[in-house]
Amino acid sequence: MAQTKEHEVVSIYPFTDDETDQLMDNAGEAVLMWTTKDGWPVGVTHAFFWKDGKIWLTFAAHRHRTVAIRRDNRVSVNVSSQSYGPNAKPDLPSGAITFKGTAEFLDDEATKEWFYPALSKKVSPTNEGFEQFFNNLLDTPLRTIIAVTPVKKIMYNAGMANRHMAGTISEEELGERLESDAVRMNKLRKEKGLEPA
Repeated sequence: MAQTKEHEVVSIYPFTDDETDQLMDNAGEAVLMWTTKDGWPVGVTHAFFWKDGKIWLTFAAHRHRTVAIRRDNRVSVNVSSQSYGPNAKPDLPSGAITFKGTAEFLDDEATKEWFYPALSKKVSPTNEGFEQFFNNLLDTPLRTIIAVTPVKKIMYNAGMANRHMAGTISEEELGERLESDAVRMNKLRKEKGLEPA
């Protein structure tokens, strides 16, 4: 079994595709991030829906983020297991994923017809009255929808990291070191007079 006593090499803790789906299907909130015209990164928390490998969100079209994302559709979305609801199953994956992706605006009726009910059901899975209320709240002329198509995932599988610290995981289960941990970390260690790790 492998054990670590440090917390600097973290790219070795990825999620499987199935774990990614579980996290995305059960997490309640996502932080959508974009860049303003003067270069500031900004993020806002949203309810979201995961479908077809894309992150679906909605907001009022007059928000500043609409103009910013239409200008530059490169965005990031962070989703954490900390936003699981109070009745989440204990065996769900823990940790977080940041998706780098491109956003597409969708205002067609076909998208609204499936997305608003799906998001409303996710937000309120056991209260049909509130589900309908939320659906009606969303379905307005000034609202827009975006679908974020991921191009890169930055993953931190906390369950895997905890097992590594406890010494209850095998080397074969760990992911490969990404460039930050395989190259840049040891370059920095060398600059500080430390042995490679």
